[in-house]
Amino acid sequence: MHHQTFAFSQLNQHGAAFYDFLRLRKEVFVDQLGWDVPHNSDVEMDQYDTPLAHYSIVSKDGKVIGGARAMPTTAIWGPNTYMLRDAHLGKLAHIPADVLPEDIASDSVWECTRLVISDTVCTQIERTTCLRLIVDGLVERAMDRGADEMICLSSLALMRALRQLGYNVSRMGAIYRNDEDGRSYAALHMPVAFSNARRAQMGILNHTLSSQSGRREIRPAA
Repeated sequence: MHHQTFAFSQLNQHGAAFYDFLRLRKEVFVDQLGWDVPHNSDVEMDQYDTPLAHYSIVSKDGKVIGGARAMPTTAIWGPNTYMLRDAHLGKLAHIPADVLPEDIASDSVWECTRLVISDTVCTQIERTTCLRLIVDGLVERAMDRGADEMICLSSLALMRALRQLGYNVSRMGAIYRNDEDGRSYAALHMPVAFSNARRAQMGILNHTLSSQSGRREIRPAA
């Protein structure tokens, strides 16, 4: 699997990845789940795909198979802020206002939205790997910009999957049933920290670099 992260301003540097991500979103959220969100016959693109957004996208054999979007909770673009806050303010018809228990607007808190994995990713191992790459990519974008917490609106099934990967995810609001797809959702939050697998890789890498550094310091006397 190939993983890439980028800001909206960097879309031109990543070929068709962004457009293919929008295409995948349309296939899942519109065609399969029946969400009432802006789309045409090819792609889904909403009011939060703005220059304030960042993306984490996974592809395989040249085809986008998963991805997600994130932005700081201080985001304001025209009449919109970020999705959970707009729902809290009563702006979104299909999301109840009490899904976010308090108004949040902080550079240290980022929101993740539109997380999706293609049905073509069939095995549990591949789906788990894809999810981990997506979320670790979002964590990296948020961490590099000073965030220490992430929030999202998601299914409880995703919360369990994220916990299995080592993310410390908790529910922060009431559960509600979406009247479009019949699924149950809630607002979740977690510290900005990598998965167990990513932390293990970093630990191995740090140990290797430390060992190499130690060896370089042992030099014959001049």
